[in-house]
Amino acid sequence: MEFRPCIDIHNGQVKQIVGGSLRDEGDQARENFVSSKDAGYFAQLYQKAGIKGGHVILLNGVDSEYYEKTKKQALLALGAYPGGLQAGGGITPQNAEEFLKAGASAVIVTSYVFQNGEIRYDRLKEMCSAVGREHLVLDVSCRKTREGYLVVTDRWQKLTKEKLETALLERLEEYCSEFLVHAVDVEGKSKGIEKEVVTLLGKYEGRPVTYAGGVHSYEDIGLIKKLGQNRVNVTAGSALDLFGGELSWKQVLAMCKD
Repeated sequence: MEFRPCIDIHNGQVKQIVGGSLRDEGDQARENFVSSKDAGYFAQLYQKAGIKGGHVILLNGVDSEYYEKTKKQALLALGAYPGGLQAGGGITPQNAEEFLKAGASAVIVTSYVFQNGEIRYDRLKEMCSAVGREHLVLDVSCRKTREGYLVVTDRWQKLTKEKLETALLERLEEYCSEFLVHAVDVEGKSKGIEKEVVTLLGKYEGRPVTYAGGVHSYEDIGLIKKLGQNRVNVTAGSALDLFGGELSWKQVLAMCKD
């Protein structure tokens, strides 16, 4: 189990938001924390701590008036910690190389691959061919529905027909190096993890998987380790002292290493 840090960027600033509140219209989001420091500061912090595999997420769509400011911050972080961070948000075969050349160890993709509620294997193969499997992370973040946990796209605003389950991960693993899974219903709320999602991910024994969503206590970290069978990596944001929360990020890091 590894601690995977995050740098979420919205409207050109490093933030922690309630994931389910994100809306493209008006570039709106319910904010938990807005940093006075730039993305490069956090990248250097993670580099000094020797933490790899964290993700830099651009939370504005490419059509947003804030996209260029957000992208500038993302590139700043990647340049500050070359090879130490993954980049996601609006990634396509056409722009992926820019982020990799800027220092990203991998690009994170959802919306380009999931179209009209389904997996577009032609697009998935195109993406994999463009960057190489070793540089591709698939984001299969999800929401709970009557049908189970369904993958969501477009900054967690659109449900797909694809159900998050071991079989899905096994079908996709040949195209990527890792999976990233936000439990969107609890993301940014710091009120507890989505136990069913962590348990499901703990049963998968293929590529590395990182879980994000709802961490609010040290007990949650221990629960993820237990339910995830020590295989599921964890991201925490709003709960950490780095982002105005109560948990020591250094203690969380130590718990994951233990």
